[in-house]
Amino acid sequence: MLRAHAPAKVNLFLHVGPVKPNGRHDLDSLVVFADEGAADRLSVTASDTLGLEVEGPGAREAGPAGENLVLRAASALKEASGTQQGAFFRLRKALPVAAGIGGGSSDAAAALRLLTELWNLDPAMAEAVAPGLGGDVPVALAGVAARMQGEGERVTRAALPGRWRLPALLVNPGVACPTGPVFRAYDEAGGGADFAELPHLPEFGTLEELTVWLGTQRNDLEAPALKLVPEIGEVLDWLGLQPGVRLVRMSGSGATCFALFDKLVIARDLEARFRRDWPKGWAAACTLGDALI
Repeated sequence: MLRAHAPAKVNLFLHVGPVKPNGRHDLDSLVVFADEGAADRLSVTASDTLGLEVEGPGAREAGPAGENLVLRAASALKEASGTQQGAFFRLRKALPVAAGIGGGSSDAAAALRLLTELWNLDPAMAEAVAPGLGGDVPVALAGVAARMQGEGERVTRAALPGRWRLPALLVNPGVACPTGPVFRAYDEAGGGADFAELPHLPEFGTLEELTVWLGTQRNDLEAPALKLVPEIGEVLDWLGLQPGVRLVRMSGSGATCFALFDKLVIARDLEARFRRDWPKGWAAACTLGDALI
């Protein structure tokens, strides 16, 4: 049996272009990954066919196993490689669904990594099929703090300070925020008219410099998501009032938001407080950086 973590993805900033003829959008984002404190877990064993069993607190919201992105990734890699081998997955779903933290994409990337080892394939095959599975899958497969551009297929490791980890608290009000409606609202409002990729990221000597610079950036999907899911605004307000907070922002298309701190112990204390104040919500104190996979 092979095992892997599928960590939450966080967009530290997210700039979005206008809708294109293919219905997709160009993006410019700085992406990082949570540690084991905010991650699904995936295991795989050899089998004659492809199969999946989903368990854990998010299993019901993850939908039918047959429609899961893990099996779509496995099917795509099997077809691309021409292998006759199968695989049986067990997914423990801990991350919320439709939450802006790429849980399904991270699960798919973990499946590609595990199958590359199980089936003894060239990793380039996994890299080739990843873009067709969704915009977040290539960066999740890379598993490093990265600049994500284009439709998500252009992934470049970000030059960030040393062996750093950003202490953070991820919170979700317990309300789904599907990506499609958020992007449609963005398009209907004429979003992306002034979009342009940043020419480069500054060179950050310290985490403080990074955090200060992030404060000058934005998530373009935050405004349309707020209109569709007002609870996001309530969560952002709650986070902004907490002691020691350095930055508050929504991740991806929502509804998960994050706050950055100087010390993880602060985030852990606030996780317990959030769970008391938002009994139907989800929270995870963690550090952000490369995926610890």
